[in-house]
Amino acid sequence: MPRFLSMIRIDENELSGAEFPQDFTDRMGKLLEEITKAGVMLDTAGLTPTSDGTRVTWSGGKLSYTDGPFTETKEVIGGYAVMQCKDKAEALEWTRRFLEIHPTEWDITCELRQIAED
Repeated sequence: MPRFLSMIRIDENELSGAEFPQDFTDRMGKLLEEITKAGVMLDTAGLTPTSDGTRVTWSGGKLSYTDGPFTETKEVIGGYAVMQCKDKAEALEWTRRFLEIHPTEWDITCELRQIAED
């Protein structure tokens, strides 16, 4: 069965200090429990802010390091999930359900890509 990487893109500045609705944690916990019991979820996590990160660039045969925050970037990866689904349609269905738990006033993008298998 194919594996998919779901990358949650957020505007870190827009969501900084944003509050989750009271029932958010419960609803998210129930969905994650359901997707895990279904044998779909392989791994998931949120990521620390870009202020804790470092970008490593290879250009012109040289490495360069840039410490965060990365203020020139509007969207950053805020979290990820690795899912094993029967097909892309199933992966998109789980992604839809995940996004719909978030507050309607938030702008979140999820990039879903199949992991290349050798």
